[in-house]
Amino acid sequence: MLHTNTRIVACGGVPLDAPHCRPIHKYIRELTGKRKPRALLIPTATYDNPEVYEKFRQTYGKALGCDTHVLYLLGATPSKRALRNAIEAADLIWVSGGNTLKLMRRWRRLGVDRLMKTAHRNGTVLAGSSAGALCWFDYGHSDSMSFYHPEEWNYIRVRGLGLIPATGCPHVLAEGRMAHFQAMMWDRKGIGIAIDNDCAIAFVGDQYRVISTRRGAEAYRLYHTEGSLITRTIPESKKFQPATQILRSTT
Repeated sequence: MLHTNTRIVACGGVPLDAPHCRPIHKYIRELTGKRKPRALLIPTATYDNPEVYEKFRQTYGKALGCDTHVLYLLGATPSKRALRNAIEAADLIWVSGGNTLKLMRRWRRLGVDRLMKTAHRNGTVLAGSSAGALCWFDYGHSDSMSFYHPEEWNYIRVRGLGLIPATGCPHVLAEGRMAHFQAMMWDRKGIGIAIDNDCAIAFVGDQYRVISTRRGAEAYRLYHTEGSLITRTIPESKKFQPATQILRSTT
């Protein structure tokens, strides 16, 4: 199950610059327990777009009072020491959305995947939206092929870091992904966790809670039982619940 030091916030679609999503970002910042957290952006999935860092600075720096930094992993390759120092120093790491497949391939090539797992065990707050949420799961329902073949593509299953024992799906209603995600999970064992836009699931220790900033923005659990695939809403709650309620298989 989850590590005792887990502090992960997986967001289905939560932009950095959306005012109505600020409560989720504030919650992520507060999870650090620090007066002025050191917040690190890793924008690999957005191809190291500098505009993403500017939005990160405005939200986590200016609005939420963090000491903001960015780790670019494309183009010039940082040294192993630079990678380790950047990740180890962070109290909070935000991973941007975009191309999940590219993100995971680059992380594994540079050893960032191992550093992130160490940060997780050490209690660093790990968060992100879309691809930045899928990376924490065993697998993710990803639109990565749209970046390579925009005229003809389909969703694929991308292997993540395995910190959350489930298959994740972002933007589930906003982008009409539910039917394809259900078909993907029908062919696979295990649990599916789908999260819509303006919604997030926080995993802290062995517990979880759903956070929503819009009426109707929800999370869903997909699981197998008696030869059927069941889809159920995961209720929003201000109180934490045992994570086994949504991550434990019924078969």
